Amino acid sequence: MRGVTTEGALATTKRLLHYVVMAVGVAVALDTIGINLGALFAAGAIFAIGISFAMQNIAQNFVSGLILLAERSIKPGDILEVEGRIVTVKKMGIRSTIGQTLDNEEIIVPNSTLVQSSVTDYTLADSIYRLRTTVGVIYGSDMALVKQTLEEAVGKMQWRFEGRDPVILMTEFGDSSVNFEASVWMADPWKLRQARSELNEAIWWALKEAGITVAFPQLDLHLDPEVTKSLQPLRRSS
Repeated sequence: MRGVTTEGALATTKRLLHYVVMAVGVAVALDTIGINLGALFAAGAIFAIGISFAMQNIAQNFVSGLILLAERSIKPGDILEVEGRIVTVKKMGIRSTIGQTLDNEEIIVPNSTLVQSSVTDYTLADSIYRLRTTVGVIYGSDMALVKQTLEEAVGKMQWRFEGRDPVILMTEFGDSSVNFEASVWMADPWKLRQARSELNEAIWWALKEAGITVAFPQLDLHLDPEVTKSLQPLRRSS
């Protein structure tokens, strides 16, 4: 992650210097040709009042872009979850940020969204990500064997992060199943969909080989004696 952080810091510094140089250059040019900057700023203030309402969103995104570039809390290469979608940051601009989704789609995210909304940054401090999956087994299962089987299946994942142990939890007594949660740490959250698929397949085959039945929804129907008696003529006729 050090290389990605360095690249993001350099990109942020270059962009900030670019805007500073542009602003100074424009000010020097106007002063050179004899334009009174004080009067220009006064006129600009009056004009700004007239268009402030129309440009409110643009101004929000512009200020948000300056905040992001200054704080460097989000950098190119970071993996974020924005409005329910996971994206990797490709380019940061003064108005918007370009990200790439897991489906290889390029999306434009307004900078105000990144500043004013809750955004999960999976690579802010490190890239370690906790992957969870759930499975339900029938009530007649040997629960100790279920837990042992899940631990062995999860522990065999080649991509799992060795620095943290997997966790197996019995989470719920459901209507038709006893539910377990298996969680494992991985070093690259960008590959979470492929990793989840491999984890689910490993759990499926491990339970199957251990003779443990994965539960599915069931419904037990109990009829009152009067109802059962009234249905007997139908059984005779059939």
